[in-house]
Amino acid sequence: MLNFAGTPPHVTMPDADSRQLIAADLRSLISQIETSMRRIAAVLDQEHGSDPEGSADVFILDDVTPRYATANAALNACRAGLGHALQCMSESGNAT
Repeated sequence: MLNFAGTPPHVTMPDADSRQLIAADLRSLISQIETSMRRIAAVLDQEHGSDPEGSADVFILDDVTPRYATANAALNACRAGLGHALQCMSESGNAT
């Protein structure tokens, strides 16, 4: 059984208003994804920037970086998809 508690009721509105709301949602999602990507980059910089010698010859092997890299790649793909969706909404009308 689906739980629709907290879900606003569907309201009929003009197409232009619908496009604007959808575009706003897409921009918000893109912004949240970019924030997450910046956080991942900051964590990686912090973890890998702790090299006391600052040598380019030192390699740090850990089991955390691949997970961050995978998450970052997935977020990048999501951002690209949402950007494409936003572009499609813009092409169907004024989404700004």
